[in-house]
Amino acid sequence: MKSRLKSAVAALAIVTALGTFSPVMAQTPPASVEVPPLGFVKRTLANGMDVYTARDTTTSNVTVQVWYRVGGKDDPEGRSGFAHLFEHLMFKATKDFPDETFDRLTEDVGGNNNAFTSDDVTAYHETIPANHLERLIFAEASRLSSLVVDESVFESERDVVKEEYRQGVLAQPYGRLFSLFMPATIYQQSPYRRGVIGSLENLDAATIEDVRRFHATYYRPDNAILIVAGNFDQARLDGWINEYMAPIANPDRPLPENNVVEPEPTGPREATFHAPNVPLPAVVLAWPTVAYRDADRIPLTVLDGILSTGESSRMYRSLVYEQQIAAQASSGPDFSQQSGYLSAYAIMADGETPETGIAAIRAEIANFRDAPVTEAELTEAKNELVANALRGRETIDDRASALGWALINTNDASVADREIAQIQAVTAADIQRVARRYLTDQRALTIRYLNADDANPVTEQTTAFTAPVTVADLAPVGQVFTLLPEAERAALPATTEPVAPTTPPVADFHLDNGLRVLVVEKDGLPLVSARLNFDAGSGDEALGKAGVAAMTAALLTQGTATRSAPEIATEIEQLGATIGAGSGPDFSNVYANAPANVFPQTVALMADLVRNPAFAQEELDRQRDQTLDGLRVALATPGPVASQAAARVIYGDAAYGAPGSGTLTSIPAITREDVAAFHQRRYRPSEATLVFSGAISESDARALAQSAFGNWSEAGPSDARAAPIDQPLPPRIVVIDQPGAGQAAVTVALRGVSRTDADYFPLTLGNTLLGGSFTSRLNQEIRIKRGLSYGTRSSLGVRREDGLFTASAQTRNDAAVEVSDLILTEISRLSTTRPTESELTTRQAILTGAFGDSLETVDGLGGLVAGLALYDLPMSELAAYVGKVEAIDGAAVQSAFAEHLPVDRASLVIVGDAAQFIDALRAKHPNVEVIPITALNLDNAALQ
Repeated sequence: MKSRLKSAVAALAIVTALGTFSPVMAQTPPASVEVPPLGFVKRTLANGMDVYTARDTTTSNVTVQVWYRVGGKDDPEGRSGFAHLFEHLMFKATKDFPDETFDRLTEDVGGNNNAFTSDDVTAYHETIPANHLERLIFAEASRLSSLVVDESVFESERDVVKEEYRQGVLAQPYGRLFSLFMPATIYQQSPYRRGVIGSLENLDAATIEDVRRFHATYYRPDNAILIVAGNFDQARLDGWINEYMAPIANPDRPLPENNVVEPEPTGPREATFHAPNVPLPAVVLAWPTVAYRDADRIPLTVLDGILSTGESSRMYRSLVYEQQIAAQASSGPDFSQQSGYLSAYAIMADGETPETGIAAIRAEIANFRDAPVTEAELTEAKNELVANALRGRETIDDRASALGWALINTNDASVADREIAQIQAVTAADIQRVARRYLTDQRALTIRYLNADDANPVTEQTTAFTAPVTVADLAPVGQVFTLLPEAERAALPATTEPVAPTTPPVADFHLDNGLRVLVVEKDGLPLVSARLNFDAGSGDEALGKAGVAAMTAALLTQGTATRSAPEIATEIEQLGATIGAGSGPDFSNVYANAPANVFPQTVALMADLVRNPAFAQEELDRQRDQTLDGLRVALATPGPVASQAAARVIYGDAAYGAPGSGTLTSIPAITREDVAAFHQRRYRPSEATLVFSGAISESDARALAQSAFGNWSEAGPSDARAAPIDQPLPPRIVVIDQPGAGQAAVTVALRGVSRTDADYFPLTLGNTLLGGSFTSRLNQEIRIKRGLSYGTRSSLGVRREDGLFTASAQTRNDAAVEVSDLILTEISRLSTTRPTESELTTRQAILTGAFGDSLETVDGLGGLVAGLALYDLPMSELAAYVGKVEAIDGAAVQSAFAEHLPVDRASLVIVGDAAQFIDALRAKHPNVEVIPITALNLDNAALQ
C-alpha cells in the first residue's frame, strides 16, 4: 500500500537518485514460498482503545506503535498541514516529563523513534531493548493524556516544519509536482487535495489554541490503535497496559464528520505548472480509482506491477529502454480511506518534449484496455507483490506496520493476510476489466510540469480549499497541562532484565582461485542474501574518467554473452530475486536477495553477470544518456551539489575528489574499452569477497560458491594501484550561487581518517554525538532550539585512505551563515572539551543499538560482514564491536577530534541563493569564492 505521502517521497527519491546506478529491483518468490501470517492478538480496552500484540522471542527488542485515526484529510479548513505539525509537537513535554524525553527513552538506550503523517493517519513508532518496554507504554499513555503545548515549543516546531517544507518541496526540482500540484489537481472535492505537508500560509495562520483543540479532538483512546511486537511476557505487558492506558478517560463527544465523496470525472482534464530549477520536463497522467477497502484495489495493484515494477515492466521497457524518451518512468497506486487514484509519470530525457511522454503513457494504458496481459506478466507481477509481503515481515517493526496500515484503512486485521490469496486469484480478465472501468481517456488528468521563465512565472500553491472540518468543529481546549515540579511527577518505571543480542559465528574460507567466502547463518524467514565485493571503486579511476567504476557496475545487469538486458530483468523476476550492482570509493559489488529455495539459481545468474558481461555499445550509450539526465537533475538540487563540491574542495584533483557518478564532461568520454578494461583489471577472484547471509548453511554455501565461481580464472595480472589522495589542501570557503533555490545547503568538510585508523572508534562516537542522531548536538542547536532546519547530520565518511568528514544542514537561504557558524562551533567544541559521562553512555547505546538492528535482517547482517572484509579487518570484530564501543572514554573522543578534525582545517561549502546571504558571509570570510551554478565544473579542484 502506498499512501500519497509515501508515493511522493519515493518518487522524489527516485528522481534525486537518477545520477546513481539503480539495481534491478524485481522480487518474485515461487509459489511454494509462503508468507507467514502476522499473528497478532487483539483486545479492546473499556475506553475504546484497540490493542494488538505479537510475541517474538527471536529478537532482543520490542516495537511499540500507536496509530491515531487522524491525518491530513482532518486538517481544519485554512489549517492545512495541521496533523503533520501536531506530529512534531507530540515529541515534546507532558505533565510528567520534559521536552525530548522520548529521545532519552529510545535513542539513549540503543533504540529509535519516529513518526509519520499521511492522509488518514498519524503514527508513532519506537523500537527499544525489550527490558525498556514498560517505560514506553507509560510514556505513550502520558503524551496521549497530558501533553504540554506551550508557546515557545509551538513556535519552534512550526519553524521546523517550514524548513521541512522548504527542503522537501521547494528545494527539490520535482517537489512541488509530487507534494502540491498532483493532489491539488487530481482530487476535485476531497480534503486529500490539500496535501499532507500543507502550506506556509496555513502554518502561519495556526494558533496555540488551535493546536490544543486539535489534540483534544483527535487524540483520544477510541481513536487510537496500540500495537506491540517483540520479546515480552504477555501477562506483564497486559498488566502495564491496564495500569497506564486503561485509566485514560474517553470523551463523550463524537468525532467531527469527515466523509467526502469524490465526484466521478465528467471528462478529461489538463493542467500545466511551472517551477524554478526544473532541469527536465515531467508529465503525469492520473485516473481516479477506488478506496483501499474496495475489492478492485487488488487487480489495480497487480496492474500497476505490470505497468512499472522492475526493468521488465512495460513503462520501463518502452519509455526508458526502447524508445529512450524518458530518464525515469514509473507509476503508483494511491488507495486511501475515502478514495484513491493511479498515476503514471515520466521525467523526460534531455531534448524530449512533454507531448512525447504523454503519448507514450497513453499508449501503454490503452494496451491494458485493448488486450489481456500475458500469463507471464501476470505471474511475475503477482510474485513481486507476494515477495514484497514476505520481505516486509522480516522484522517486528515491519510486521507491526503491515498490521497498522490494514487497520487504518479497513479496521480489519485479517486484510493484510487475506490479500496474499486475493492477489494470487487475480486473472488477466480482472486486469482488463479494471483498466476499462477506471483508466479511460475520459477520466484522465494530464499534467505538464515545466521550468519557469520570464514568460511562464512560477505557479503559486493553491491554499483556498474548503474542508469538511473547520476550526469551529474542534473540541474545546479543556485542561491545559504544564510540566509538574520534579517532585510531583510520576516516576518512570524501572527497567526489567535485559535480553542480550547475540552475534552469529562467521565461517571463512577461500576457493582455489583465491576468492574469499564468508558465511553467516541466520534463523528466521527463508531468505538469503549474497554480496560479491571487489577491492576497486571510484578511487581507482584514471584522471578524466570519473564514473567508470559506476558505469561498469551498472552495465553488469544490462547483458552477458548469452543474455540480453530484457532477458536478465525477466529472469530475475521469474526467480523471485533482487539482483543489483553498484560502486563506492573503495569497492564495486554485485548483490542479491532471494527466497532460499531459488537461491542457487539466483547465484548462478549473479555469476554470469559478473564473469561474462557483454558491455554492448548500445547498452553503454543508453546508460550514458540516463546518467547524464540524472546528473542534470542532481545539479538542480542544493544538497547533492554541496556534497560533490565538498569532495573536490577536500581532495582536489585526486581520485577521491571526483564524483563517483561521473560528471557532465567525463560520462560522454567513457568508452566501451574503458569499461571492459576496468572490469578485466579489477573484477578478479583473488581481489574479491563473497558473503552469504541468512537461511544457508556453511556446507551449502561452500558447494554453491564452488559451483558458481570455482572455475573462474584471472586474465593476466592486475595493474598497480595509484593513491586515490594527494597531500592535504588548505581550507576554502566556497559559495555556489543558485538563484531561486528553495533552500541553502550548508556543508562543513574536513579530511578525515581511514577505517583502520586507531582512533576510528572514538571518532565514531564523537560523530554520533555531533550529528549522528536526532539527539545530537547539531540537531539540538539548529533544529530543536532555533527551528532553522528540518534536520542536520554529520558523517565520519571513512575510506581505505583518509576519509571525507562532513557536517551539513539545509536551511532557509537567509539563515545559511548562522547555520554554518553553529556547525563550526560544535565541531570545535568536540576538540576542546570532553563529552560528559551522560553523553558518552547515551552515544554508546545508540551505536550498539544500531549494530543490533543490523543483525535483525539478512541484508543488514551481510553488510556488517562485508564491511569488515572490505577493510581487511578480522571477523572477530563482529563480536568485539559492542565491547570496543563501551570502552571509549571522553578523553579519547576529545583527543581524536583535536588531532584529526581541528576546525581550523575545515572548509565550508554553501549552495543556495547567494543574494540572500553573501554579504553576511563575506563579512566573516573575506576570502569566499563565489561560483555561479551555471559555471560549476566538477571536473577539477577549482570548480570552474
